[in-house]
Amino acid sequence: MKILNRETKRVILAARHLKTEAVAVPEWGVDMHVWVSEMSGLARDAFYAKNATESPPISVSQSDLLLATVVDEGGDLILDETDVEALRAQSSAVLDRLVAVAVRLNGMHAESLEDAEKNSETARSGGSGSNCPATSAFR
Repeated sequence: MKILNRETKRVILAARHLKTEAVAVPEWGVDMHVWVSEMSGLARDAFYAKNATESPPISVSQSDLLLATVVDEGGDLILDETDVEALRAQSSAVLDRLVAVAVRLNGMHAESLEDAEKNSETARSGGSGSNCPATSAFR
């Protein structure tokens, strides 16, 4: 049995332990895949803080989640704020597919995401909608 000690602590805390998954995105090219990653605690805090007071459209919430979870082969984030509008212009099926993996890897509740999408649709159609922000999907 290994026990955490000062030496193993340094090794463990220096290594990346985030789960990643390659997601096929054929809409973006033959054999195109996107790496989606589990968020670090720091990235999750930043994601929730950014979305805590806003009630953005679902595509903005999805893009924000992808900014925090899409990585390169080395595990480094590759999207930034300048990519949000271009992501929002992508197929909703692609966004949904990538976000579904991000939600699963990060232990977020898919049911909440679906509720947020329904609330977003209701608000656009002029219905009463919920006062809950769409980002409640990620809590």
